[in-house]
Amino acid sequence: MGDIKIGILDQSIVRQGSTVQEAIQETIATAKLAEDLGYSRFWISEHHNSTFIAGSTPEVLMVKLADATQHIRIGSGGIMLPNHSALKVAENFRMLETLFPGRIDLGMGRAPGTDRITSSLLNPSNDFSESSYLRQLEHLQHFFRDTAGTDRGFIYATPQSPTIPMQWILSSSGGSSSIAAKFGMGLAVAKFINGFVRPDVVETYRKSFRPSDQYEKPHAILSVFVLCGETEEKAAQMRKMMDYILVEFERGKFGPFPDAETVKKYRFSAGELERIRYNSGRIISGTQEDVKEQLTELAQQFEVDEIIISTMADSAANRVKSFELISDAFNLREPVL
Repeated sequence: MGDIKIGILDQSIVRQGSTVQEAIQETIATAKLAEDLGYSRFWISEHHNSTFIAGSTPEVLMVKLADATQHIRIGSGGIMLPNHSALKVAENFRMLETLFPGRIDLGMGRAPGTDRITSSLLNPSNDFSESSYLRQLEHLQHFFRDTAGTDRGFIYATPQSPTIPMQWILSSSGGSSSIAAKFGMGLAVAKFINGFVRPDVVETYRKSFRPSDQYEKPHAILSVFVLCGETEEKAAQMRKMMDYILVEFERGKFGPFPDAETVKKYRFSAGELERIRYNSGRIISGTQEDVKEQLTELAQQFEVDEIIISTMADSAANRVKSFELISDAFNLREPVL
């Protein structure tokens, strides 16, 4: 395994006292920062019916992010395919590929990114079955390759860009690894969702992989929550905020969340501490050297050469500093000639 590449997953978090406009502007600023710091790619998520997360339409926001940057790959992490028409996804991402050729990633998942009622409203034909998801993926490939049609003729996903986005399947439990292998797509393992996911998910994917016109060989990446502080005290403060957020998520509460000082004084109950221990595998935190060591060990365990990190912090400044520390730890910035 060579040098580890690091990417960023951004969810456009709306902090207490801030606005959705500020959250989106922070995402745009973070994409620019990621490029300057040498991160490999910048992905954004799809969530619905949450006042805490402003990122609901990655295909729209990606236009702004790609236009505001020069070379970093911009992608969805991911498009929740059952929420959408496969034809419309193909058209959206063909347009993105036309505007920004060679820079677009289409990461796809089968989870709704919301509650079932909201998902049903997004796509009333969604029956939440694996067979429907597989059929959508098959249709998508035909739309991307201009081979879709009925007895009345071909159906074209326009614009007919000469290239198509690089496609990834998101997997948190391992079940989708075989789907990624079948379609010859990249695999993104979401450890930030399931802290118990094991390296054999990647091993199964590699053994079952079928080469495609996009990937001759299997390509897997791992995603995890990462919090890096200049000191152990700062790292612990950031970690407590993340622990608090996940505990609230499990209660069905998706913001607004209190400020750092309020969380600092908060005392977790015995039940909450048990949930924090349960979720511990989803998060890496510590000082610069601690985080580098943990990420390197994870990459070795899963045999991947790229990790995508997600960082929720109480302030934009702490978040920026975390990204800077990680960039420096892995020497992500290209040397100035």
